[in-house]
Amino acid sequence: MLTDKSKNSEEIVKEVRVEAEDYTGSSNNPEIRITKSGDKYVRSEKDGWIAFDVNVPIAGRYKTQISLSSADSLQTCWIEDHCDNKDDRNYNITSAVLVPKSTSEESFTTVFKDGSPLNLGVHKMKLHLPNAKVNIDWIKFTLLQEHTKTPKLLTQSTTGEKWVIVWSDEFEKNGLPDSTKWNYDLGNWGWGNSELQYYTHSRAENARVEDGNLIIEGRKDDMGQKWTSARLTTRGKVSFLYGKIEFRAKVPHNKGNWAAGWTLGDEYLDELSWPYCGEIDILESVGYEMDDETGNGIAHASAHSAARYFKLGNQPTNTVEVKNMNGEYHTYGVEWSPDYVKIYVDDKHYFSYTDNSTELSWPFGKAQNIILNLAIGGGWGGYYGIDETISSQKMIIDYVRVYELQ
Repeated sequence: MLTDKSKNSEEIVKEVRVEAEDYTGSSNNPEIRITKSGDKYVRSEKDGWIAFDVNVPIAGRYKTQISLSSADSLQTCWIEDHCDNKDDRNYNITSAVLVPKSTSEESFTTVFKDGSPLNLGVHKMKLHLPNAKVNIDWIKFTLLQEHTKTPKLLTQSTTGEKWVIVWSDEFEKNGLPDSTKWNYDLGNWGWGNSELQYYTHSRAENARVEDGNLIIEGRKDDMGQKWTSARLTTRGKVSFLYGKIEFRAKVPHNKGNWAAGWTLGDEYLDELSWPYCGEIDILESVGYEMDDETGNGIAHASAHSAARYFKLGNQPTNTVEVKNMNGEYHTYGVEWSPDYVKIYVDDKHYFSYTDNSTELSWPFGKAQNIILNLAIGGGWGGYYGIDETISSQKMIIDYVRVYELQ
């Protein structure tokens, strides 16, 4: 069922609600029941899934809500998108959602996650349920952030003698990041990695310019969330094709964080887009690999494509040891041409990717946007848990610059 909250019927529908009894398939033979007021709901008593179709009207990030109840405590559920995908992948668009313990079978509670990415069109989804008695009333998707096409593309020359800056942010004005250059990704849906943070929008506590630096701060027990943080992107403002991209930064050292500066293909609309859209990791750093006293750690670089990524077991990546990543600024950069991707730390080259033989192996002939973010937890950052003594983590960026050869 599609619901339009607006008074003007010509306005675009921004909310989609699916009644649980309209499910299209299941693995656990759920039962359709009726409340005292005559409303239908679905009763599941063992682990498994129920499938449903969702016709998404607008590409964007959505609040995903589930109305349910359970007599059991400490149970979780999650929603899988594109369950009919050709790559046999599980696209988890909510991460684990806690199923609240209810006082009665018909005492439904609404749980939610924000920011689930959904492209327009019909989505084949599954609600994965725990081995417990769970009652599901409905599932609803409400648009939070419409996907906007990037209006400006900068294509850099890769022939010449000298690198010249064509775009930059030097972070010279205190306050929120420059809104003519940066957008925010929003939410706590797990970001495909079961991350814990809620990425906020235009909130100085999580992203601010201060004394010539951009500070991205993860904050514990904040806004009713386990952690909050920020993920800035140039998508919707400006995208880039070729050239040199670099940023100068300090990254945090405590166990549990996952700092990154990277690019993502403009063709990304939801999880089905990746890795076909391409991704270049200029820097990834996890806190547990860093010495808390010296700040010595490891920089990771990689390139993601549909022909070469982790699920295929052929992910192109490399690492380099970096001294005092937390206490001193280091410059992380990529040189990107039609023929290669080369990644550097402090002008030291340590990673190359050159497979441009097919469209699947080389999505890097298309526009990419720059992303800066600080995650907490997740499959990699939280592999060894999170340091319980910390309440704040900071990624500090001195500048971001894009060059071309002239």
